[in-house]
Amino acid sequence: MDKIWRARWIMDESFLGQRPIDLYHKEFEKDRPPVHHREDLKNIHMLTRKSFSLNAAPREAILDITADDYYKVYVNGRFVGQGPAQGNYYHYFYNRYDVTDYLQSGENTIAVHVYYQGLVCRAYNSAEYRQGLIAELAVDGQFALGTDSTWKTERAREYESGGIIGYNTQFLEHVDNRLKKTGWRETGYDDSAWGYAAEHIADDHRLFVQPTPPLAVYTVKPVKVTPLTEDGGYLLDFGEERTGQFRMSAYGGAGQTVEIRCGEELLDDGRVRYGMRCNCSYKETWTLSGAETDELEFYDYKAFRYVEVLPAPGVRVQETSFAVDVRHYPLDESALQFASSDPMLDQIWSICKKGVQYGSQETFVDCPSREKGQYLGDNTIIANTHSYVSGDLRLFRKSLLDFALLAPRVCPGLTAVAPGHFMQEFADYSLQYPLQLLDYYRHTGDEAFVRDMLPTAERMVAHFAGFRREDGLIRIQDKPNLVDWPYNMRDDYDFRLANPIGDGYHNVINAFYYGAMLAVSELRALLDIRDRPAYELRSFKQSFRQAFLDRSGKRFVDAEGSAHSSLHANALPLLFGLTEKDDREGVIRLIREKRLSCGVYMAYFVLKALAGAGEHELVYELIRSEDLHSWSTMVKEGATTCFEVWAKDLKPNTSLCHPWASAPIPLFIEEIAGIKPAAPGWTAVSFKPRLPAELDSIELSFRIPAGTIRFRYENGEATLDVPDGIPVQR
Repeated sequence: MDKIWRARWIMDESFLGQRPIDLYHKEFEKDRPPVHHREDLKNIHMLTRKSFSLNAAPREAILDITADDYYKVYVNGRFVGQGPAQGNYYHYFYNRYDVTDYLQSGENTIAVHVYYQGLVCRAYNSAEYRQGLIAELAVDGQFALGTDSTWKTERAREYESGGIIGYNTQFLEHVDNRLKKTGWRETGYDDSAWGYAAEHIADDHRLFVQPTPPLAVYTVKPVKVTPLTEDGGYLLDFGEERTGQFRMSAYGGAGQTVEIRCGEELLDDGRVRYGMRCNCSYKETWTLSGAETDELEFYDYKAFRYVEVLPAPGVRVQETSFAVDVRHYPLDESALQFASSDPMLDQIWSICKKGVQYGSQETFVDCPSREKGQYLGDNTIIANTHSYVSGDLRLFRKSLLDFALLAPRVCPGLTAVAPGHFMQEFADYSLQYPLQLLDYYRHTGDEAFVRDMLPTAERMVAHFAGFRREDGLIRIQDKPNLVDWPYNMRDDYDFRLANPIGDGYHNVINAFYYGAMLAVSELRALLDIRDRPAYELRSFKQSFRQAFLDRSGKRFVDAEGSAHSSLHANALPLLFGLTEKDDREGVIRLIREKRLSCGVYMAYFVLKALAGAGEHELVYELIRSEDLHSWSTMVKEGATTCFEVWAKDLKPNTSLCHPWASAPIPLFIEEIAGIKPAAPGWTAVSFKPRLPAELDSIELSFRIPAGTIRFRYENGEATLDVPDGIPVQR
């Protein structure tokens, strides 16, 4: 813990005496007793407030605050921020705000809306009865106020459950303004009828300041409002996929309703597809109080572009009030700029950038709708792309920490999801942790942090080494093996991946295992760590080739005894150097024939493998192709953010915002424009452009720790400007 708190953890008194539930376990753990959580303690909205006086306006005021599961905090009626980034109770984050400009001489009020969800899911660390908050205000360097039993509390009862959507991800919110506490955030509100907070003297959260900034929250108005004359409603278009809460104002009789439908796309008849492909049905009811003006305030966030507002007869809607309170990780959109002579390439770039923007919340999320979870394998692509999109490596750093913190409680072989209490594992994802750590080091040169995280990578490799046979190959049985997703994107991979895993040894897991050992070895060399046993890379490579190189010696098969050669079973050996000169040409020929016969996740590895083999023309061709399996398909299907799969109908529950599909951005920068860090932390830059003849012009800029790199290509000439003092290796 990084501070001594004088404040007390306070909570809804209904949670006092509830023993925390231990939710940490391996996915395949047998004989685990069922977990019971009280239904009446799920989906709890708690309001708490405290008024206090200051003799003068402060010169400096700092508010430290956190809550379990989540809070939104207001000072004197003004929104300050929300959080925290989810974490495990033994390493839980708090946020720090400068609230100097929010306070005044005389009476002031801090008001907090705390939410406890109560479901085991990827979105929250919930369902274990840890509820409540702690907050502490320092004014001019002195402790001024902290949460304790004098704070007033009340339930926010207007949020009635409309059912659970996604994978236990979210409660729909049927908001009843007749039950709403209006004005409770303001100074002067009469809270005399409220109860007092319960102090939880045995609270066991260990608190650490959040290493990332709070979310950016801002208002966006619709770009188009279309009256629906047949039913008196409105169709709103917010221009692109958004993540946040819709809000509006209306007035009508007490008990009258407005139906709100949100969706990522429109149906053929032009109405909102609120029963979304991704298994979220965004249809909610708002009940009016009969006041002169009612304001709709949802709490949890959704991913959507379109909204239908359907008022009951007699309800008058304020059209000018339609808005979305957008939320995502803070992003300076000028950090990454791109324009080319190819309009389709520009659109591909845009949907990938927007997908990462809205898919970066307090963690990188696989999708901001159905799951809202941070997946380790997804982060291989998302974190690298976000580094270029934002120039901000703090979320990348935190993602590596998230998985390192959870491992000791579940498995040294790592989980697939962190944080959150949904205990899911994929062996392929675990094996990518060292690759991400190496990418992070190349971008930042953050030696101290990488040294701290390297043992996590080493313990993970050691865990999987326990599944080796005599020749070094591994068969992972304690975690699912993914290969690719969805299953119909595996190019007919010839191995049983269902639980229980098939007998025998297959290619992809062993290729990733070799790649993990390579990355750890490279990190040890970069950090000059020489006191640990080296991996037997040469003998493993021989064993891999012996097991998986087909009889022709020209390509690799999916598994021992298989005659099938999938794209996956060849791209990964090419990427990690498991090929040799005699078979490399055959492997590349197979990839050229199969193209992107894989999912968008595996496409990243396919393109990286081709680039490493010098096939840059093919890399660009596949990024820019007009195939069904291409980013151009997403654009043609109306994407504003990159999809979960190449086309909407290629997966039954497709998410239309999935940042793992953002590979074109890092691949274009690193392999086509040829701009890479030549030394950790971009202290030197490698510049080897390999531009296609069909592009006439490109303008590209992105931020690195030392400043901004600017690349320009026109009339066959490429130029690069880098910050002063950084050498360029051409």
